[in-house]
Amino acid sequence: MVIEPNEHLSCVAVVGLGKIGLPLAAMFANNGYQVYGADKNKEVIDSISRGESHVKNEPGLEELVLEAHQKNSLIATNSTVEAVSEANIVVVIVPVLVKENNEIDYQYIDSAVEDIGKGLQEGTLVIFETTLPPGDTVNRFGKRIEEISSLKMGEEFYLAYSPERVYSNRIIEDLNSYPKVVGGFNEQSLERASAFYQNALGCKMIEVSSIETAEFSKVAECVYRDVNIALANELAKFAEKMEVRISEVIEASNSQPFSHLHAPGIGVGGHCIPIYPYFFINKGLNQGLTTLSREINDSMANYAISKLENRVGDLKNKNVLILGLSYRENVKESTKSTSLLLIDQLKEKQANVFVNDPHYSVSEIIDYGVLPLSVNDKMIENIDVVILQAFHKEYETLDFKKFSNCELFFDGRNKLNEEDITQLGILYEGI
Repeated sequence: MVIEPNEHLSCVAVVGLGKIGLPLAAMFANNGYQVYGADKNKEVIDSISRGESHVKNEPGLEELVLEAHQKNSLIATNSTVEAVSEANIVVVIVPVLVKENNEIDYQYIDSAVEDIGKGLQEGTLVIFETTLPPGDTVNRFGKRIEEISSLKMGEEFYLAYSPERVYSNRIIEDLNSYPKVVGGFNEQSLERASAFYQNALGCKMIEVSSIETAEFSKVAECVYRDVNIALANELAKFAEKMEVRISEVIEASNSQPFSHLHAPGIGVGGHCIPIYPYFFINKGLNQGLTTLSREINDSMANYAISKLENRVGDLKNKNVLILGLSYRENVKESTKSTSLLLIDQLKEKQANVFVNDPHYSVSEIIDYGVLPLSVNDKMIENIDVVILQAFHKEYETLDFKKFSNCELFFDGRNKLNEEDITQLGILYEGI
């Protein structure tokens, strides 16, 4: 079925229909805008064209996508050029990653920008929401759009930056409640971007003095969290030496309103915290807390392995089960997951590595070079060591009695009940 757009609505092109792009597109489409969503993934386009959300576990999103589909206000296409050519506002939410050597990987967003330049019409407002190194919106992307479109930035097209600030599993809620930070290339760009978000999302606006300020603010948020987690991990290690329980320390310390200690853990993963600090580091902030925090947080997997060896000895031929392939609880996302570091190190130790994650299929887990294992499988009786990496809700009712020959439960998130484990004769270790 071909869906005809609603000609009475102002047009927005959302470039990138991933876990953040689709919620944005659906929100815009239900708040008075005709939305053309562009994505290179055919399965994503097909799903949205049926009125279905390919992004799962996001409360309210499936309903918004279906409602927009029924109103003909959300149309998905694999042609960014066509989507942009129909729009007077373009919102870009295409990922920027880092390579193995921590250099910035622009391949996806560079490709999107090429297409935006080809389809851009005079008078269009282009807003980048992708987290970027400060300066990139103007110097890398704005100038490239100028070259391709032959339109002048700030005069013949408008440019702004407003970083996404949402959290998986509550994106719709965050879009409705978080203030929207926005910076513009010039006054006209800022005014147009601010007015758009006020109309499209109804949220509070924080207008900053420049695009670079807005870019910097988002990266700074992630650096703050990375540094705070690194501090918590460092304190947790020291607390162990002092025979002090860090969870009690944090609760007591944070009762004072100026203390905001985060929770320690086995590592930091995902698209944000372990990646975005390199947007500063690679721009020249290559000494100090930012770089040190990256080192501390990435070392936590090695720290965990050393604690396993201290408790159970040589890991060679030990059956080790990792609970949670995903980088954190209740999401399906393995980017920079600590589990990947654990898997590599356990294989080096010649352990037999098993993984359980209710969010992943058997074949998806196998693709990571490990053996999938259900917590209901009889093989559970042969597991020697269990590592909790992501505390999914399914693990809240885990039956520890099934692990009848387990020597050690390593609680990488300090979430399990130590007494329930130790009374079965199983060693317990946390961060």
